Formats: sequence, structure tokens, C-alpha cells
Amino acid sequence: MSPSPSPPPPDERLAAGAARLSTRYAGRFAPETVLRLLADSYTRLAEHARIRTHLIVLAERLTAERLEALAHTQGLTDGGRVRVLFVCSHNADRSQMAAALLAHRAGDAVTVSSAGTHLTEDVEPFVGQALTEAGVDLIDAYPEPLTEEVVEASDVVITMGCGDPCPVMPGRRYLDWPAPDPDGAPISLVRDARDAIDTRITELIAELGA
Repeated sequence: MSPSPSPPPPDERLAAGAARLSTRYAGRFAPETVLRLLADSYTRLAEHARIRTHLIVLAERLTAERLEALAHTQGLTDGGRVRVLFVCSHNADRSQMAAALLAHRAGDAVTVSSAGTHLTEDVEPFVGQALTEAGVDLIDAYPEPLTEEVVEASDVVITMGCGDPCPVMPGRRYLDWPAPDPDGAPISLVRDARDAIDTRITELIAELGA
């Protein structure tokens, strides 16, 4: 059975979200650019969502991240901070853990993103549990699609041993971090994956001087 087509974006709520983002980014991006990216973000997320109650909210968050990345590449921000992107297939486990650990450990010294090439709908529950045990907050995390703006804005792009294709941009540093796959695994193996990733995070922070 073929998957059901994604529903069209709800025009009124999409327009309201675009208005909020246009006000936030006034002077940097035209309203038409904001609306185009918001509609695209909504469509990408809707392709993988069974429950669409909060889809506009998530699309706004994704669009804001894309606009921040676009502003960075266009020289519209102060820059300065190293930008690191973690990529795995579903953005539901390894890349989420890596991004959360780096953000927790490096704080404001690094801008951290994560994304997936073949999204699933939710972050794996045991991932949140394993991070909470390590004192790391994963509240409000959700699988995000890999977008051109975020890749282009990144200084370091790290794939998580999944063999995921990622656009190659000149001047970026590309790394691959093989780690145990926690998808559907018991919590003990998820903890092993967390600890393996955290060791690499420690090394990366030292390299970046963050």
C-alpha cells in the first residue's frame, strides 16, 4: 500500500507562523523568503508525521534554524562560534545524543544542530532516558530533516557511522563517528552508545578549544 499523501499546509496557521517569523527576521529576510522556507519545512515534516497537532510549531522551529543558518552564510550575524552538525539516518538516536551532549558540555561556545536523511517520527525513548541519567536534557527534541542551509552554515559535519549521504561543501570538515546503533536496543546498549559518543565529544571539544 502506498503512503497517503501529505496534507496541504493549513493556510491560516501557516500565514500566522510566517508573520511571526517575518517580524523576528525583519531587515534580514523578505517575508516571501520566510514563507517559502516555512512551507517547505512544514511539507518535509508532514511527510513523516502521523500526528500533526504540533506540526506548525515544529515547522516554525525548523524554519528559524534554517533562517539562522542562512543568515550566517550570508554574513548577517556576528559569527564567531563554531557550528557543528550531526547527521544520522533517522535523527532519532545517535545524532540526537551527540548534539545534546555537545550542547551540554560546550554551552554557548558552539552552535549545535542534528538532522536525519530518512526521518522517523519520534526520538527513541531510551535515548532520552540515557541522557537524563547523564544530566543532559532532551526535552522538545524532534527528528529534523537535513537541509541545505544548515549544512552550508556548518564548520564541522559529523555522520554517525550510518553511511548517510551528506552534501559536501568546500571548506567544511567532515568526520564519521561509528557508534553502536541504539535503535530498538535495551537501555544497557543505549548507555554504551551514549558513553562511546561522549568520549568522542570530549576529544572534539579539546580540538575545537571550546
